[in-house]
Amino acid sequence: MKNIYFIGIGGIGMSAIARYYKRKGYSVSGYDKTPSELTHALESEGIAVHYEDNTDFIPKDVENTLVVWTPAIPKDMGELIYVNERGYKVVKRSRMLGEISEGQRCLAVAGTHGKTTTSTLVAHILNDSGEGCSAFLGGISKNYDSNLLVSENGTIVAEADEFDRSFLQLHPETAVITAMDADHLDIYGTLESVHQAFRDFAAQVSGNLIVKAGLPVDASHTKARIYTYSYNEPRADFHAENLSVDGCGYFSFDIVSPFGRIEAVRCGVPGWVNVENSIAAAAICLCYGIAGEKVKAAIGCFSGVKRRFDIQFNAPGCSYIDDYAHHPNEISSAISSMRDIFPGRRLTAIFQPHLYTRTRDFAGEFAEALSKVDKLILLDIYPAREEPIPGISSEIIFKDVTAPEKVLLRKEELMDYLGKEPIDTLISFGAGNIDRFIGPITEMLKKRNSR
Repeated sequence: MKNIYFIGIGGIGMSAIARYYKRKGYSVSGYDKTPSELTHALESEGIAVHYEDNTDFIPKDVENTLVVWTPAIPKDMGELIYVNERGYKVVKRSRMLGEISEGQRCLAVAGTHGKTTTSTLVAHILNDSGEGCSAFLGGISKNYDSNLLVSENGTIVAEADEFDRSFLQLHPETAVITAMDADHLDIYGTLESVHQAFRDFAAQVSGNLIVKAGLPVDASHTKARIYTYSYNEPRADFHAENLSVDGCGYFSFDIVSPFGRIEAVRCGVPGWVNVENSIAAAAICLCYGIAGEKVKAAIGCFSGVKRRFDIQFNAPGCSYIDDYAHHPNEISSAISSMRDIFPGRRLTAIFQPHLYTRTRDFAGEFAEALSKVDKLILLDIYPAREEPIPGISSEIIFKDVTAPEKVLLRKEELMDYLGKEPIDTLISFGAGNIDRFIGPITEMLKKRNSR
């Protein structure tokens, strides 16, 4: 193949693979629905991107063109129908990642939440220690300003995505499972089906499997050696002790592990959730053979991931954090971390629900999680790949929220509303196009607080 064409190239996973093959010398191009910061970055790297469903942009050399698509694209999309009808070789994104990882030492991080930060930290530890790795990440690393790292050392770090059972294309040497919550029920149907998919993934791990303490995976599900990890469970193989937190939410702690104790580790990013992510990442890297002191140093200089508990503005009396959270458990964890970092302050949350099915399946859980803030600004649902479902709107969350204040807005109304709203601490949640507001909100707060 000379040409690789991506349908949905602006997705975080797709763009990493596109960048990889561009670096390998292939002619890479693709389609995405809307321009974004990420598609602009791809274009600046010499990858042609267009934004209309138009088959004229597809390379016409069928024999020498591979087409990669993501299940986030509707199956009736014109370009996808075109390549299937005309005999192109067409593969899913997950298969491409499986192909790339074959023959390499694969370190994978799976889980319904926590996997992006954890896998990015694993890649950072390997890179910072001098070992190096290639990495395909589900977010933009703030240390490297990319979702891709490339190395020739034969080790690959992969975010193992459970959506559409994509992670079953991977056969890792070492893997972590961070969480197994009910999610993607439009794909799985039941929580038990979610659990079974994770057990199927566990069965494909050949060396070490590191599981969050309490998850329903055990030695009967895998031939790998199982370890457990936890933020605060002392019986877990990897856990934290001697925790302390400073006034800005940065934690220091010891990591206790079968490989020995690493003392006085300090997270480079705030929040207790990042202590747990750090322990999981350390566990993979210690199993891999990275020395404890190098693990400690790398955790300390980790800058985090864009849109993962990402501090945008922090001044006396006004703070703004953005987070990709789009599942109730993720939202609860982020709110808990906000309360730790900014005790006693008034917390306002903006939430854009992602998918009609997820809103339908978890409306009560979303309402419960969002009731923990002082004020909720709830936006319309971001549909992504889905068509509307009758009777399903943000209102089914909104009606059960018991926060002291709440308001339901269209996203077009958001900036005008915030312009008149007093802000103490603010967090924005969502996996849709709410990221388009991060810059404008940050600039507005900077101007307001410079007066």
